[in-house]
Amino acid sequence: MFGLGGQEIFLILLIVLVLFGPKKIPELARGLGKGIQEFKKAQSNLQDEIEKAVDEEPKKEKNA
Repeated sequence: MFGLGGQEIFLILLIVLVLFGPKKIPELARGLGKGIQEFKKAQSNLQDEIEKAVDEEPKKEKNA
């Protein structure tokens, strides 16, 4: 994953723990989860809109 080994990941997690503390990490994880969820929702909506536009385009050409 991104060329990171076990030691590098452990060091990053340790730094995060020291900077934010054990009480703040669940809040950060929850916020990150909500952000990812919103991003996926927006991505899905955009994909649906694109597919709808592509489906409507051939219908317009046939009627013209």
